[in-house]
Amino acid sequence: MSTMNREKFYSTVDHLEDRFIDRLRRAVEIPSVSADGWRRSDVFKACELIANEMQSLGIDVKVKSLGKEPGTDLELPQLVLGRYGQDLAKPTVLVYCHYDVQPAAIEDGWKHDPFQLTVEQDGRLCGRGTSDDKGPLVAWLNMIEAFQKCGSEVPANLIFCFEGMEESGSVGLRAALEEEASEFFADADVVCITDSIWAGNTQPSISRGLRGVLFYILTITGAKQDAHSGIFGGRISEPMTDMVKVMSTLVDSNGKLLIPGIYDNVVPVTDAERELYQNMKISKEDLDGGLEGRSLHQDVASNLVSRRMPALSIHRIESTTAGEGATTSIPAGLRGKFSIRTVPNMKAADVDSLVHEHITAEFKRLESKNSMNLVCVHQSDWFYEDVNHWNHRAGVNAIETVWKTKPDFICEGGSIPIALHFKEILKKNVLLLPVGKPTDGAHSINEVVPLEKLDKLNYVNSAKVYGTYLDELCRMQRAVHRID
Repeated sequence: MSTMNREKFYSTVDHLEDRFIDRLRRAVEIPSVSADGWRRSDVFKACELIANEMQSLGIDVKVKSLGKEPGTDLELPQLVLGRYGQDLAKPTVLVYCHYDVQPAAIEDGWKHDPFQLTVEQDGRLCGRGTSDDKGPLVAWLNMIEAFQKCGSEVPANLIFCFEGMEESGSVGLRAALEEEASEFFADADVVCITDSIWAGNTQPSISRGLRGVLFYILTITGAKQDAHSGIFGGRISEPMTDMVKVMSTLVDSNGKLLIPGIYDNVVPVTDAERELYQNMKISKEDLDGGLEGRSLHQDVASNLVSRRMPALSIHRIESTTAGEGATTSIPAGLRGKFSIRTVPNMKAADVDSLVHEHITAEFKRLESKNSMNLVCVHQSDWFYEDVNHWNHRAGVNAIETVWKTKPDFICEGGSIPIALHFKEILKKNVLLLPVGKPTDGAHSINEVVPLEKLDKLNYVNSAKVYGTYLDELCRMQRAVHRID
């Protein structure tokens, strides 16, 4: 039974604000870029830091090795598992976050060293990982420390799962989850993932669903080496011409996918769902972020509906041979990269088959002398969760208590494959509990956690939300047991 004094807990969190920011500073200082093999030692340093921070708070820690990264001699970053509390009268929550980050360098246009936490004049914490996902991760440790300092028990048992390869496809994680499902994670009642953001900058939200993703590399190869365009231009089938023509058949300028049959299994947006979006407290300015008027949609409902529909994005076309800079040579080969975001009830296997059929047919229509190869290098399915489950009701109540407004339920346009892994393997309800805002710039330059001073800090307030969420879970569990 929870004995949490919420006001005392909240005031303790506020009192420890500087200490909590210092904890985040130590985490940000380590450039734990999982995608860069040269930074792999830094990812291990971040792993060690997180494990030590956890142990200092009395968390039982298990560091699990995941073996080598496929196709390399690099060791995969370890999985940091932790357990805090084993009271059979309390619910047990499995918490997931990640400690690796996207690449960042001052040369990219950052105002400050991205791996030095900077408190800007407008009260924003700037640094790589502050929002995604070191800030949300260390906030769980902040929460435990606040409970300890105010002399209260944590209302629920906690199992932690912190990984170091999320930004690189969570390599090795699914196998680890399957191994630990009946061991370390066996007594988890619910799952909470804190690796997402609000839909708007002023209105809290909870993600009820995520799109899936299929990522493709299309390779078109011509001669063995680059050719002089003055000598061979107009005399050969050029890979770039073929690439542009094929890519242009995938999607139109209004975002409509042009692949035959791609929409056949998409669940239509109902009038009730559209009305729900229209009544949300999110502004179009919040949703547009830094689009500077380039949004295809002119109202909030249409913007939110677009996240519920499939999308295809062409990311880049790269030469397989030529370097950067001004060159008039004809590249011998090209790689085109694109992805498709999937929604209910699209099946990845069906989508993949349609994509291959379409691109094969379009390339054949060109009657090109070049060769073509298409590979799907990554895929994850869409995810939807039951928002009436007591896990979600606890999250709603926690946000409403701390932020004084009821959160909206939204469908995110992005993908978090691990959410579906937890749901499939553990058979538990998965709550996506956001911390940051769209203006955080996660993955971009000058990533920040917005601070609104006093008790309005997203980062510091996240400890309050977490603690209240656990308290609500404890109350919800008792209610569920009474019903049973």
